[in-house]
Amino acid sequence: MSSPVFSDNTATVLVVDDEVRSQDAIRRTLEEDFAVLTASSAAQARALCDKQFIAVILCDQRMPDTTGVGFLKEVRERWPDTVRIVISGYTDSQDIIAGINEAGIYQYILKPWSPDHLLQVVRNAVEAQILQRQTSRLNLELRIGTPVLRQLAATQLAQARHVFGFERLIRAPGSPVDAVCKMAQKVSRYDLSVLVLGESGTGKELLARAIHFSSPRMTGPFVVENCAAIPDTLLESEMFGHKRGAFTGAYEDHVGLFQRAHRGTVFLDEIGETSPAFQVKLLRVLQEGEVRPVGGTRPIPVDVRVITATHRHLEQRVQEGLFRQDLYYRISGVTLTMPPLRERASDIPPIAQQLAHDVAAELGLPPREVPNEVMACLMAYSWPGNIRELRNEMARALALTDGADWSPSAFSSRVLQGGGLGLGSGADLRARVPATGTLAERLDVIEAMLLRETLLRHRFNKTRAAQELGLSRVGLRAKMQRFGLEDGV
Repeated sequence: MSSPVFSDNTATVLVVDDEVRSQDAIRRTLEEDFAVLTASSAAQARALCDKQFIAVILCDQRMPDTTGVGFLKEVRERWPDTVRIVISGYTDSQDIIAGINEAGIYQYILKPWSPDHLLQVVRNAVEAQILQRQTSRLNLELRIGTPVLRQLAATQLAQARHVFGFERLIRAPGSPVDAVCKMAQKVSRYDLSVLVLGESGTGKELLARAIHFSSPRMTGPFVVENCAAIPDTLLESEMFGHKRGAFTGAYEDHVGLFQRAHRGTVFLDEIGETSPAFQVKLLRVLQEGEVRPVGGTRPIPVDVRVITATHRHLEQRVQEGLFRQDLYYRISGVTLTMPPLRERASDIPPIAQQLAHDVAAELGLPPREVPNEVMACLMAYSWPGNIRELRNEMARALALTDGADWSPSAFSSRVLQGGGLGLGSGADLRARVPATGTLAERLDVIEAMLLRETLLRHRFNKTRAAQELGLSRVGLRAKMQRFGLEDGV
């Protein structure tokens, strides 16, 4: 993570698990983004924490010498700046419920975990830690520092606004995202609730973060929670906190997410996955501007802006009785929709080029430019997983091509077939051929796909493509002109 404001040193993540296979699985998931250390016991983990700063600890709940919660409670006391995450396959463990408080656990991840989800949780944990520490320091300097320090802090905050603002949503001129950002910029200055709709991987969290860093609350916390990632039994305690003795194992008060975000912004992702019971409690918080911790008798005022997001069609869920209508109206003061990548194909080139540079840097490779034939392949695919899928494919391609020779064959078969680089099965072919039209028109579609696939596979070497297709170079060029393939695919 690099910027003019925040350190570009690679964050160190410690994985504590007595099962080597589990260690390896988590390490492989995280090692492209972070420096990953592993420990098979709490004793080994303590020794590593004593030697260097650990940004995040991922700890399995069940270990031979202690529990994950027990060890993370010690971590909270000895190394309070380290973010603590527990992984377990037990959803109703009272130890873990209590540990949300005792050990100050940032997130509870259920087994079997998803690599994408695990990676995103750790990224969020590291970024939230850096942002919170840095903005707190800058805010303090603005208030009590010398004029020189205040000027420096103001400059750095402006840089943070630039780094985490709307410029971070990479797009081409005239992109459909322009209209979304324009509206978001207008509402960012006001404390209106914002609902962000869009498919997974479209950049909903980036948009929410940009709104926060363009608002008067930018020096306050930006707290992220994925509502779908926490069991319903833990969600209320995590959001609103709990009091000592509220349930078995609650040995002391726990400050909830809304209190931690005081004078800042709360971003609740996947709000559509919450239960009706939790929706009632969340509605009261939003209406009254106060939280009542589990087991508490007095409400606690909170000053937060709430931004929510979901990939669900909330109006339909309201009609189906799965989402409260009054809560829907409360969170949708302004509704923004992030379009999927397939509806903004013009954005693929700048996004792909930026990802090529970012991923190459993460892999320790020199900066890479995306060749025309590779870009043509990317443009032809529909990207159902949106930018997240594109990033994964770029990482795969760069990892498989250490040198400068980079061709479409480095991408997965899903992208190659989806982009027409392989005709695939009969069903795949029928899906791409029009259902209506004359025989000649339908055959033209098949011929164009074959030409395109051959040209891309030979990296637009017309001699080799013509030889494979049994055409002369003149004949091949004529067909390329006919199907509009002369300047790329």
